[in-house]
Amino acid sequence: MSTATLPDDPQIRERFSELKPALAAQAAVIEADRCLNCFDAPCTAACPTHIDVPGFIKRIASGNLRGSALRILDANILGSSCARVCPVDVLCEGACVLHRQNRKPIQIALLQRHAMDAFHASGELPPAALPGSRKLRVACIGAGPASLACAAEMCRQGAQATIIERRPLPGGLNTYGVAEYKLRAADSLREVEMIRRMGVEFRFGESIESAAELEALESEFDYIFLGLGLGAMQRLGIPGEDADGVMNALELIAAYKTGHIRELQGTVVVVGAGNTAIDAANAARRLGAEIVYLLYRRGENDMSAFDFEYEHAKQEGVRFLWRRQPLAIRSNEQGRLLLDTVQVQQVDNKLLTIPDSQFTIDCDLVVPAIGQSPLAQLIEELRGIEVRDGRIVADLANGQTSNRRYYAGGDCVNGGREVVDAVAGGKRAALAILKTAEESHA
Repeated sequence: MSTATLPDDPQIRERFSELKPALAAQAAVIEADRCLNCFDAPCTAACPTHIDVPGFIKRIASGNLRGSALRILDANILGSSCARVCPVDVLCEGACVLHRQNRKPIQIALLQRHAMDAFHASGELPPAALPGSRKLRVACIGAGPASLACAAEMCRQGAQATIIERRPLPGGLNTYGVAEYKLRAADSLREVEMIRRMGVEFRFGESIESAAELEALESEFDYIFLGLGLGAMQRLGIPGEDADGVMNALELIAAYKTGHIRELQGTVVVVGAGNTAIDAANAARRLGAEIVYLLYRRGENDMSAFDFEYEHAKQEGVRFLWRRQPLAIRSNEQGRLLLDTVQVQQVDNKLLTIPDSQFTIDCDLVVPAIGQSPLAQLIEELRGIEVRDGRIVADLANGQTSNRRYYAGGDCVNGGREVVDAVAGGKRAALAILKTAEESHA
């Protein structure tokens, strides 16, 4: 596992320049000095991992970047990724008390990134107990943020943790699914490499798809953590969606992040209006598509994407088609795609088609982005773990499922929230496993 497995493409790097560049050293100190060091720290309360925000900012102000990073890592082992991808406008920065004074909130995310970048550059590791000091073995299925946080905490406490991942690279959506202008795949892998050096073992190319494979895990490990994430993107359910030129949003983002797509041309239509749809539409623009439509069956006020993501997409040049629903995808004689759509209206919470409103969009690529399917049914069938509405049912306080040897966290439990929520869930589960193991041996 190494960042060297990813191509360094100068063209992609230029097209996907970061939305918020890093702070220079002097600028970071000036910004840190603005912090009021609130005793009740609403910013800390707003963070799902409860990072000591005033504590780490105070250390930046005094020039102690190492101490700042360690304070962050104590709460959030993926502090670097979260500094880049967290919706801080609605979390820590949104809770900053300076809002009450009509002043600009502290740039918490950029300060957190400043400390974490320095720490990663130093090559240091967070403090941890001696490897193997606890006779406890835990398997984490999936290599996304929840499993990474769980496994890292286990190793920090001296236990043995192994992450099992079906894909060739770790990091989950941090590596494969977050827009490059927010989080570079190389930065995600750099963070995972630190976790590997802490003692976490990784097994790639392994899928757990049968009772025999689960039984083998249970015989090898004391507990199993399920960090499965979500499944494949949901299908549109219309004729022609398997045609060449149809690629779901996560496939598109993963393809350019791993060097398989370097540019796009012509017209691209993204179907959906969540944050992933926005990321895909922005990516299409940056990859060179002349026209990018985001088509959504409801109105502007109904979209699930954050407001700041919507505003960013408009700045990128994405065009929005509201209250329009796809009907079918066809190909013309030139091999281009024809997306048939119809205008809809909402009546008593139902979407009704408007007569004589059909419209066909001539395009080069259609990108469905209407959410992901749950991946938890296999576990329910094989091990009797309760699944409700496609989500694994787990105690929110400790991640324990209805099977005492299985814990879970992240998107497979919460249905798809933020990276920081997955980190919090993974760490909570690790601490609960450690406590349960201690009590069982007491």
